[in-house]
Amino acid sequence: MQGTIDGFSYGLVTPVAAFLMAWLGAALGLRCTVRSLRARSSWKPGGLALGAASIGSGIWTMHFIAMTGFSIAEAPIGYDALTTFASLAVGIVMVGIGIFIVGYRGSTRMALVTGGIITGLAVATMHYLGMAGMRVNGRVDYDIATVALSVLIAVGAATAGLWIVVSRRGFLAGLTASLAMGVAPTGLHYTGMAAVHVHLADVNSAPGGEPAADLLIPMLIGPAVFLLLAGVAVLFDPFMVAGRDRAQERSREEEPAAPGVPGPCGQTGVPAQRTRARAPHRESADRAAARSARPRSGSQDLHDW
Repeated sequence: MQGTIDGFSYGLVTPVAAFLMAWLGAALGLRCTVRSLRARSSWKPGGLALGAASIGSGIWTMHFIAMTGFSIAEAPIGYDALTTFASLAVGIVMVGIGIFIVGYRGSTRMALVTGGIITGLAVATMHYLGMAGMRVNGRVDYDIATVALSVLIAVGAATAGLWIVVSRRGFLAGLTASLAMGVAPTGLHYTGMAAVHVHLADVNSAPGGEPAADLLIPMLIGPAVFLLLAGVAVLFDPFMVAGRDRAQERSREEEPAAPGVPGPCGQTGVPAQRTRARAPHRESADRAAARSARPRSGSQDLHDW
């Protein structure tokens, strides 16, 4: 028996909420990635790991928010908890590989293409592994051509997002990049769900696994709150708006106006143009002019001596 699938049981609420979670996770993750590219090497691994965790959490949260709006009219849906959480771990690790490639290789064409492909494949792996954790009394089949299209959407959007945020600066570039990274999992999800066909075996038996509401809703509260707070912080971060780091601005302001003259121990002294010795005749002429301009009093003459 063919199951009747509805991916929008709550209308546009779940697609909009899912996209917002993916966008917020991408905004925070890309911000951490860019900071790591311009930071010292000691901070870079932690920043890149935080970026990967943020993007991966956003993708995962987006997927299961969207799945709360997925239903089969003739049968209930359940989820296997172990497979569901494994999809989160695999997604974060694979996104991390792509982010670390870009973080350590920079904005080269090969690094961006490789990082974008791996990040896009991470989105696809997380989605289809999460779908493998879905329990329904029947068989789930996919249209291969539509699945391939969904993977191409994820890879293209992820590559575009990484390229924009690495090669451009400013609020508009950051916003565009995060939107592209939000489109990657959302576009893959709904394209991939269009490829789903469910063949039911017995509509009267239980689906197995945890019921969808009992597992998904409590599980999504933590990541959703975290991403909302992180998104607000990103939107009001001066680095995201201006495309510059405060520390870099301060270091530019503290730089000397001209190169200094190295001292005996390698120290930097007064700028070179201020240390040039005057010619002997110029110095004597200056002294004579200064003396002639001073008032001739006894105290002053004593002082001159």
